[in-house]
Parts: sequence; C-alpha cells; structure tokens
Amino acid sequence: MTIRCGDTLQFPQPPVIAAQAAVGGKKEGEGPLAAAFDELCADNRLGQASWEAAEKYLQLRAARLCLQKAKLPEEQVQLVLAGDLQAQCTASGYAMRELGAPFAGVFGACSTMAEALGLGAALCASGAAEHLLAMTSSHFCAAERQFRTPLSYGAVRTPTAQWTTTAAGCCLLQPAGRGVGIAAAAFGRVQDYQIKDINNMGAAMAPAAASTLLHYWADTGTEPQDFDCIYTGDLGQVGSGLLRELLAAEGYLIKNHVDCGCILFDAGAQTVKSGGSGPGCSAAVLCGHILPRLLRGSQKRVLFVATGALMSQTTFLQKESIPAVAHLVELRAPEKEK
Repeated sequence: MTIRCGDTLQFPQPPVIAAQAAVGGKKEGEGPLAAAFDELCADNRLGQASWEAAEKYLQLRAARLCLQKAKLPEEQVQLVLAGDLQAQCTASGYAMRELGAPFAGVFGACSTMAEALGLGAALCASGAAEHLLAMTSSHFCAAERQFRTPLSYGAVRTPTAQWTTTAAGCCLLQPAGRGVGIAAAAFGRVQDYQIKDINNMGAAMAPAAASTLLHYWADTGTEPQDFDCIYTGDLGQVGSGLLRELLAAEGYLIKNHVDCGCILFDAGAQTVKSGGSGPGCSAAVLCGHILPRLLRGSQKRVLFVATGALMSQTTFLQKESIPAVAHLVELRAPEKEK
C-alpha cells in the first residue's frame, strides 16, 4: 500500500532493505571509511581491459556480494533497477548481461541510488516485486575521460572540484521482513540556478537538495530535528555550505546534516578538493556506513538525499547551464525483536 502526499510516497508497511554490499577502489581503501566496504580493489582497472569494464565489474561484484549475504540465488531476483554515469548506462547494462535478471535502467546521475530505492520501494509496496536489486556505480577514470579531460592531459583541479568515487553499492529490497525500512520516498523537481562550471557540481546540486527537503517536510509535517541525521549524497564541502545557507533562508537551521562526499575521503590528506562525488559515492556510504548504523540501532530515523547534475558532454560544450535533481528516501531502523 502506498499513500501519496504532494511529491511524497509514504509506505505504511515499509518495504525493507534485506541486504546490502559496497565495493570500492584503491583511493576509497585509503580513506576514513575503508573498513565499511565489503570488498576493496588495489588496482582501479580491477583486472579488466578498460576503466569502463572495471566499472561494470564493480556493479556485478556488489550485486553478487549482496545476494550472497542474503543467501538468495541470482535466478530469484525479479528486477534490477540500476544506472551509472557512462553513456547509455553501459556499466549497468553490461553487468546485467552477466547477472541475467530482468533489468530496468534508471538515470539520475549522482542521485541514482535514491531514485532506484524510491522506485524499488514503490514496486515492492505494490506487490509488483518480491526480490528487487537497487544499485549504481561510478569510476573516477571513466568519468574524467567522459566529462572532463583524459587523465594523461594533466589538467589542474580547481578548489571547488570533487573526486569521482570508484565504487558501487547494491541493496536487496523486499516487501517485508527483517531489515532497514523505507518509510517514504520523494522524487525531486529539477532545479537550475544557472551554474555553468563543470568543476563546481556542489553549487549546481545544492538547490535541488534544498527543494526536495522543503517539499518533503511540508508533505509529511516533519522538521529537520525529527531525524537523527540528514545525509546528502555528494554536495561536497562547497555544496554542503550552500545547502545550509539555502535552508537557513527558509527558516531551517540544520545541525544534523552529513554529506557522503565529505566523509568518504580525507579531503586534506587525499587531495580530493571539495570531497567525493559520483553515484558510487552515496551508494557506497549508504551500504557500508549508513545502513549498518541503522541496523545497530545507533540511529533510528534518517533521510538519505542523493543529488544529481543532469548535464551531458554535449550540453557542456554548448555552454548550457547545469540542471540538477535530488531524490529522497526516509530510512528507519528495524524494530527490536521481542
């Protein structure tokens, strides 16, 4: 059963995340959340012939680790919702070629994990799926080649730039059972504040995060302090500051905000400038850090808001501004067994 209120879908009987897995690359293994990953790779090619093939491997490995943890055979997966940054979501498509499950590609750029979770929860709540995978990935080298410049060019990174995460995260969703509950989902509206700097994604995405949060609080009658934490996907240091300013202008002084891109890496020691980014950033932090905290009971109720910049290589060259979107899911810790 699903109840719609404004832009928000509420699930009175929340679907659950029955299992999750996170796989990361070399730089992720050197960061403060290294222990949160199920598997880390020392070589960013992951033994593959190209970076793009390596990203496909990240997704496939995350999916199989997730299913192993759930003790669920691959053939019982009824649908996979997945996407990535590669043109036509090829990392997801090529991974699904090997997994063999029914596949629906989704694209929200770096908001893809929250988008897949929201869509997956709605499908599970409606009875359309019993075992559903939601996952996404990103790869630093593949993304740099596609959206900026080849690594061999040696371009200087600006202070506002972020480091695309080499990682993947996968969640197994079920209509009921033991696990973190998805109590609600809100799909965001596209925002465009005329940012054109491809090295300042945080500034482009912060208005989208603010918009979705404001709609969600209005739809549900909640306030920031009702949640243990408000996690954003990859605003980085610049975007996080702008988000707090935008919400303060609306009367909300949030003190419980944490950005996945700010905690995945040590910005000073790892020279990632404004922080981490990419669909794999929020997905890996969700699967390796946020969900375990909810499962342990150290947090009870959180918002997970992933943001995505919706430009392409073509629109960037055409001097278009960068529109962005943010999708949100409310996650709740499982009730203690009596």
